[in-house]
Amino acid sequence: MRAVTAFSRRATRVVSALSATAVAGSLALATPASAQTTEREQAPEAAADTRIHDVQGTGRISPMDGETVTVPGIVTAKRQFGSVRGFWVQDPQPDDDPRTSEALFVYNGDETPDVTVGDEVSVTGEVSEYRPQGQDSAFQTSTQLGDAEWTVASSGNELPEAVELTPDAVPDSLAPEEGNLEEFELRPDKYALDFWEAHEGERVSVADAPLVSRSTDYNELYVTTKPERSRTPRGGVVYGDYDAPNTGLLKIESLLPFSEHPFPTADVGDTLTAATAGPLEYDQYGGYTLQATELGEVESGGLERETTRTQNPSELSVSTYNVENLSAVDKQAKFDDLAGGVVKHLRSPDVVTLEEIQDNNGADGNGDGVVAADKTLDRFVEAIEAAGGPAYEYRQIDPQDRTDGGQPGGNIRVGFLFDPERVAFVDREGGDATTAVEVEKTRRGTAKLSVSPGRIDPQHQAWDDSRKPLVGEFEFRGRTVFVVANHFASKGGDEPTHGRYQPPTRSSEEQRHKQAEVVRGFVDELQRVQPNANVVVAGDLNDFQFSETLATLTGGGLTSLIDTLPANEQYSYVYEGNSQVLDHILVSGALRRVDYDVVRINAEFAEQASDHDPQIVRFKPSAGHALDFWDWFWWPFDR
Repeated sequence: MRAVTAFSRRATRVVSALSATAVAGSLALATPASAQTTEREQAPEAAADTRIHDVQGTGRISPMDGETVTVPGIVTAKRQFGSVRGFWVQDPQPDDDPRTSEALFVYNGDETPDVTVGDEVSVTGEVSEYRPQGQDSAFQTSTQLGDAEWTVASSGNELPEAVELTPDAVPDSLAPEEGNLEEFELRPDKYALDFWEAHEGERVSVADAPLVSRSTDYNELYVTTKPERSRTPRGGVVYGDYDAPNTGLLKIESLLPFSEHPFPTADVGDTLTAATAGPLEYDQYGGYTLQATELGEVESGGLERETTRTQNPSELSVSTYNVENLSAVDKQAKFDDLAGGVVKHLRSPDVVTLEEIQDNNGADGNGDGVVAADKTLDRFVEAIEAAGGPAYEYRQIDPQDRTDGGQPGGNIRVGFLFDPERVAFVDREGGDATTAVEVEKTRRGTAKLSVSPGRIDPQHQAWDDSRKPLVGEFEFRGRTVFVVANHFASKGGDEPTHGRYQPPTRSSEEQRHKQAEVVRGFVDELQRVQPNANVVVAGDLNDFQFSETLATLTGGGLTSLIDTLPANEQYSYVYEGNSQVLDHILVSGALRRVDYDVVRINAEFAEQASDHDPQIVRFKPSAGHALDFWDWFWWPFDR
């Protein structure tokens, strides 16, 4: 089966960009194998009568790798900012083989190349294949010329015509079923990754392209060249199957100086109007990327943030919200934005499970021993009350220093907010970072927790360098509800969807499978003691609704609520243009009149308080005894 890899949204970017060109250069071509100069005492011997398509060849690796060649072409674009600079050159006289690209990138180190777009040049340089993160990585390579010199024969030439990326241009199949793509000849008429590779470096263009991602913090846009496929009602591209990725996704960055052409701000559902054109290059962050020398204007699609309904008096509402590394050192604006989401858009849920709460000094205090998060949570509940929400109380357990993953020193953890006017928290002492919560049986035969809040088997190897799940016992109108807050291991380390190995290895899944087994075992024990226990399992599970992780959790008595939505509405997060599921709420069968909502306030918007959308479920808990019959009878009058 083929996989989409959703790398952690906190994937490290090793440079800060002054412009999109700096980002593109430093990510795609940082530390090439050979240096570049335009001044030499003696030119090396070069292969005679060589054209660019001879250098590119019919596969991913140049048949002339390591050789010195001289090729003619027209300069189509320059990368003239940042620490890595150069230009693209394209042959205006292509061959008739659709497998061979007619363009190359010429690497010029940290110096701005002395060429102008439209120059006819003859370039002599050494052919090399640059692979991001080293030769053993799973990323594909970019063919380039380094250690180069060139002569300009004429200027002001017309550029080769750009390849129009129409809806039918890119094949629907991503890649061959299995293997190292570098061992195969390209089949651009059959596989999308081969199509993109066959046009590496060439000018390509899109027109009036739908935007399927927000404009990112790294000055990126994602469009789809297949606008009729797998669209969400709000304009994104839904990802719902390992075997059916949207092969029309294309990332766009800009080669234009931001001082003259500011990078556009965009939401999902906007349109990149008119024509956008430029050379195509492979980028480890997002795959094949159009480096725009012509950039269209963003036309708003009018996307609005959603607001859920208020819970009825007899309904208990439970929400889950990943607040993206919230710590007490964050600016007040972040607390206010998150608080506004809780109060205005989630309608002040009775219980909120929080993910990505950091300690009081966040990642700034790496290794200083600070693990408490009381200042972080105090600021959050104060901001919620200031926004017109309830005076929430919170419960959480401090982790051991630097044991739970996330940003180094942040001591990330999960926790609960709850409205004491609506729901009571059952406190039982003894819960700490290493003590495992147990399920006990009351005299009435119902279940209770040995400690509350408590961590589920925190010393199990499944939780190594990962957040531990927290379970709390709540009472609502005399009914007991068990809520489990989770934040499973991230997808960091998985091979990329657009990499050379197909299908990609999703190595991070192994830990999440173990984590799901541990949580499932705890829920099974709750339901063994009390078959009609009210159980809510919520949080950022970092896996898809169709994954083995979710199948493990739902294999017992839990229902995954994301599955109750229409297929094109099953998403809570947008990554590399894919609207996909990472966050979940699962419930036991005892819950009645269940009403579930993904509240879309973040993931699709350029301005966001968090990178995740929160979710909420409203329900009436089971009483756990014979009175349930009368509960059903009185339901219509108890709203």
